[in-house]
Amino acid sequence: MAKPTQDCHDRGVRHLARRLRDSGFGVIFINFLLAEEVVSVAVQEDVDVIGISSSSGGHMPVFEELLEGLGKEELHDVLVIGGGVIPPHHVRTLKEWGIGEVFGPGASANAVADYIRTWRTNKSNVTV
Repeated sequence: MAKPTQDCHDRGVRHLARRLRDSGFGVIFINFLLAEEVVSVAVQEDVDVIGISSSSGGHMPVFEELLEGLGKEELHDVLVIGGGVIPPHHVRTLKEWGIGEVFGPGASANAVADYIRTWRTNKSNVTV
């Protein structure tokens, strides 16, 4: 879970991180990092999911740089989700870019956990 750049509205993502941890997920919370730093942490920690929270705008370049960095590291199997205050037209674009889901204000931690579990189950059922 990451709160990139200097977006200090972090109560929601901190709550979500705690709820996911309490539900059995391994959670790493990082704050105020650039997209390239988020990618670096993802590589170091061998993560399955990256959650980006944005509540003060500026999220489109963050997601773009994040996806570019993940591509350079060949981390094509990492699920990226978003959350926070992201306008609907940006949500559509993010999904076109490959962001799995965007959870807005009022989304429950259970909805996020269920989405990740479903993604993980579907990923595990794919045969190569």
